Amino acid sequence: MVKILFVCMGNICRSPTAHGVFRDLVNRQGLAHAISIDSAGTHAYHVGSPPDKRAQATAARRGVDLSDLVARRVDAGDFDTFDYVLAMDQDNYMALSAVCPDQHVDKIHMFMDFAPQMRTREVPDPYYGGASGFDRVFDLVEAAAEGLLDEIKRQHLG
Repeated sequence: MVKILFVCMGNICRSPTAHGVFRDLVNRQGLAHAISIDSAGTHAYHVGSPPDKRAQATAARRGVDLSDLVARRVDAGDFDTFDYVLAMDQDNYMALSAVCPDQHVDKIHMFMDFAPQMRTREVPDPYYGGASGFDRVFDLVEAAAEGLLDEIKRQHLG
């Protein structure tokens, strides 16, 4: 089983959106038996909380349910457990790199690297903005999720 972890700062906006979008994509392609998905935050601000209501509303409008997700913080064991640790932005990439054991640094990736056509390496944090920021996050996440699944199929499920 290929194990995926999506990571943002608080695990209430970007990473749960990625978690839900990717889970939906994996389920629609009948690959839930082969791919495990989780999300976490680099900071403990929202541990135990559901995703931001605006993230949930945006996802729901697009047919993705985030209501079962609960924020947690990344822990050292995650680097042993997961095959891909996907950072939403450079700050979170650096935070992950700082706590990752040397033997697992190759597991950390910028999530948007799986969607080069989007011409950005970061999923911007929509927390302090309006609804349009959550729509933008969803669009970016959707594109990167498709690229990530293509990569997993090529590398692990072919």
